[in-house]
Amino acid sequence: MTDGPTLLGIRHHGPGSARAVAAALAQLRPDAVLIEGPPEADPLVALAAEKDLVPPVALLAHVVDDPARAAFWPFAVFSPEWVALRYAVEHQVPVRFIDLPAAHTLAEPDRADGPDAPDGPDGPAATGRDRAGETDPIAALAVAAGHDDPERWWEDVVEHRSPGTDALAPFEAVAEAMTALREGTPTGRRDALREAYMRQQLRAARRAGHRRVAVVCGAWHVPALREMPTAAQDKALLAGLPKKVRTELTWVPWTHRRLSQHTGYGAGIDSPGWYHHLFTTERDTVARWLTTVADLLRAEDHPVSSAHVIEAVRLAETLAAMRGRPLAGLTETLDAVRAVMCDGSDVALALVHDRLVVGDALGEVPDSAPAVPLQRDLARLQRSLRLKPDPTERELVLDLRKELDTERSTLLHRLRLLGIGWGTPSRSAVNSTGTFRETWRLVWEPEYAVRVVEAAQWGTTVEGAATGKAVAEAARAGELAELTALVERCLLAGLPAALPAVMRALADRAALDTDVAQLAAALPALVRALRYGDVRGTDGGALAGVARGLAERICVGLPAACTGLDQDGANAMRSHLDAVHTAVALLAAEDTSEDPVADRWASTLHALAAREPAGGPATGAPGLLRGRAVRLLLDDGRLGTEEAGRRLGLVLSPGGTPADAAGWVEGFLAGGGALLLHDTRLLALLDDWLAGVRPGTFTDLLPVLRRTFSALEAGVRRTVGERVAAGPLGSPAGPAAADTTALDGLRADAALPILALLLGLPTAPARIPRQADRRAG
Repeated sequence: MTDGPTLLGIRHHGPGSARAVAAALAQLRPDAVLIEGPPEADPLVALAAEKDLVPPVALLAHVVDDPARAAFWPFAVFSPEWVALRYAVEHQVPVRFIDLPAAHTLAEPDRADGPDAPDGPDGPAATGRDRAGETDPIAALAVAAGHDDPERWWEDVVEHRSPGTDALAPFEAVAEAMTALREGTPTGRRDALREAYMRQQLRAARRAGHRRVAVVCGAWHVPALREMPTAAQDKALLAGLPKKVRTELTWVPWTHRRLSQHTGYGAGIDSPGWYHHLFTTERDTVARWLTTVADLLRAEDHPVSSAHVIEAVRLAETLAAMRGRPLAGLTETLDAVRAVMCDGSDVALALVHDRLVVGDALGEVPDSAPAVPLQRDLARLQRSLRLKPDPTERELVLDLRKELDTERSTLLHRLRLLGIGWGTPSRSAVNSTGTFRETWRLVWEPEYAVRVVEAAQWGTTVEGAATGKAVAEAARAGELAELTALVERCLLAGLPAALPAVMRALADRAALDTDVAQLAAALPALVRALRYGDVRGTDGGALAGVARGLAERICVGLPAACTGLDQDGANAMRSHLDAVHTAVALLAAEDTSEDPVADRWASTLHALAAREPAGGPATGAPGLLRGRAVRLLLDDGRLGTEEAGRRLGLVLSPGGTPADAAGWVEGFLAGGGALLLHDTRLLALLDDWLAGVRPGTFTDLLPVLRRTFSALEAGVRRTVGERVAAGPLGSPAGPAAADTTALDGLRADAALPILALLLGLPTAPARIPRQADRRAG
């Protein structure tokens, strides 16, 4: 290997390969280092010398005119390419990337499809081969060595071994093995193009006067780089490359978790945290690893002692010896952790795997790295608002009465509008009906770097880009509900510059839209926007006018829109009915007009409730909607209990159809079944009706009935069952009827001193008169 370039065939992201590369470079002392990677990244090499560039990181390449077409080349501390890059920078040795340019690979639409799409590091089971090929070099070598587990064999042969006295000998052995594997194996088109380009770069290094050239590449490519065809042959082969596209490259932070994923922007490394430990720990690898495991389990309240660690180390080493392995690997250590530290629990072991075997390490990139202005503005806001990107999921609770929390909320909402889902709204563990509290689930994903580049087309700042995108979305919105939702998002994101254009589009669409379902779907978001505007101090005058107009049009058209609906249509309209009812209640709180919208809505519900199907189902509203309207009026106090009971009796009378009656009951009880407990007459009507339904019809109604009663509270279901089982239900409910057990005065008196103590009273309160006393009086 000394006659030409020294070819260091490696396994991407392998700690053993990384140690071997470090030893080989120290022995070889090259005057040039060539690394498999996109040559457009050469200007970024100098940043590797900065202490603020901390792996895991990745080279991001994207097409300037189409940022969504992007690819990454990840680097971890244990990546051989990173070791070679750092060696060259620290020793001031010229270093170049020699793989096919990203400008060519991104020109092929089918190649810009995820991680390493333009053949970055090929993942754990690859040694530089074309992924489209069927040959798995490691699997083939493992089979030849008599092993059925390629990963375990590779760990034993490479990852767990330290370099010997001749640091170049392992690479010579790997080269011979790859040469034997490639004999008779056809070379894929992509591999052929890549290797032709690499050979051109090797020739260029020789022409530049370099004599001790070290080439770090996937081991699969080594045989093709050792046997050099003529330059003319390679030039002819590269003539078939697609036309270049304009690309830009930069460094971006990466994570161990993303490295572990086999799809998306991952690299397919199953255990990056373990590999990091193997590479950075020089001695007592297993003992130190298990000590870290013990620290984690203790932090999660698992009883793990030093004795557990000692016994786990012994067990891991014993298992390795029994299995014929030179050192305990990840399999042995996890088996020991499960048996000794986790008491056989896979739940605790899953925690170890998630936190340590994979890990949440997040890299760092210096401010001097190339970045679009939008990225720089986002980084500035993250610093000023003390919101550090973190790959570990965490909850953030914001109080919008505080200026800092309001600005944080605004930033997160703007990013969501831009398609950067760093924060996701979630339900707080603290129940609150106010609008001043927001709860977010934060987790930073590396691919957001691509989203930021994509969003840069809308503006150079987060606010400007969010405004530009909101205006563009308003122009192409196809439905009214999309526009009202956009208005809400603009208010949440604090985008006053976008509101005029969005409101114009909303007013134009609302004036033309006659579909009641569309209007009903649009109103709730608009009313919520009014409430959020109050919290953030936004002028909601224009919104209030549009919201009132939508509500009035819904009131006019709702009864007719509910006529003749089938079951699916009725279910959908019921959801709209509930949402509009809630929205009108919120809107009515600020309504000071002479014709309150709440009164008009109540009239609409009365009209809907009275829309009986006298001439068949097509002539009236479904029972589901009529019953729901009656319940909403009852809950608002606009309909008395007597009238509600009368309507229930009419619906359940023999003149109605069982299916319509069942739907009416479902709609009526959807708001909760407690009223059946307070008014026994309603329960008696329902019980009598069910008892009189014919067996065949009852079977048909059973799905609706089960759905209706399963939605009731568990306590309500139990009490209803008890009352039905107790006997006749015809007598009205009341205190006297409900009281079937006399109060035990002596037992009640005994509790008074404790009550006085709990209430902080100096003396026991007066004795509560017994029920018998009240009756005697």
